[in-house]
Amino acid sequence: MEYFLQQLINAVTLGSIYGLIAIGYTMVYGIIGMINFAHGDVFMIGGFMSLIGFLLCAMLGISSAPLAVVLVLLLAMAFTAVFGWTIERVAYRPLRGSFRLAPLISAIGVSIALQNYVQLAQGARPKPHTSLVQGGFTLYSANGFDVRVSWLQIVIVVLTVALMAGFTLVIGRTALGRQQRACEQDMKMASLLGVNVDRTISLTFMMGAALAAVAGMMFMMYYGVIDFFVGFLAGIKAFTAAVLGGIGSLPGAILGGLLIGLIEVFWAAYFSSEYKDVAAFGVLVLVLIFRPTGLLGRPELEKV
Repeated sequence: MEYFLQQLINAVTLGSIYGLIAIGYTMVYGIIGMINFAHGDVFMIGGFMSLIGFLLCAMLGISSAPLAVVLVLLLAMAFTAVFGWTIERVAYRPLRGSFRLAPLISAIGVSIALQNYVQLAQGARPKPHTSLVQGGFTLYSANGFDVRVSWLQIVIVVLTVALMAGFTLVIGRTALGRQQRACEQDMKMASLLGVNVDRTISLTFMMGAALAAVAGMMFMMYYGVIDFFVGFLAGIKAFTAAVLGGIGSLPGAILGGLLIGLIEVFWAAYFSSEYKDVAAFGVLVLVLIFRPTGLLGRPELEKV
């Protein structure tokens, strides 16, 4: 039981990181009906910007951990938001009226370009970092085994829940959210009614990219290492989480992320870590066979 509880805590933490990335996927898909396959690399850039930000804080003598975390988080979110705007402006907007595979191919090209850009700029070797958020407490002890929860794990889970609730309120209660929902239903009609479609879509990309920066920072602090290729696999798993939970649903993205985290961690803990990815994608296949819209997704109704 002690070992199970410890793995459950680890799984929820990892699933929260996947969920944060998956929200970006599901927001972009919800408004334009396409997948931003460069989103995982934006997550990677957010991790690198966090690392650079912490090094700058050390150079400037900022020793307060909460202040350094907040400053670096704002820096990373602002930087990746610019990347999100650029991706939409360069890879998606010119091809919005083209056939559906064109933006997909363009996004894959942007993903490769971002990977190589970071590899050339930062080098191919993994970059280690010691997290500023240290310590934790023992939740439960038995049979010589301590179930520990770190403060960083608590921060990751609480931040994920808070961001999901915040973005849900933004989409459901604000003018921007109404514009996003209008563009999702019918871009041409939304444009005729005065909605600035281009600006709304750009803001959606920027919001998703800012969330990816949060996930990249939490990932880098939690695992203590970042490299130029980490965004590929994390992005694929987060996309899997978004599809598993129901693409287009923010709670579904978090639920899918938690499920992927649970499957990975428990499979690695009780079976073989070499096949944890196989297990995660196998569960996705089973869910899509019996529920093609995902766990919380709704079927698309096309009115004629």
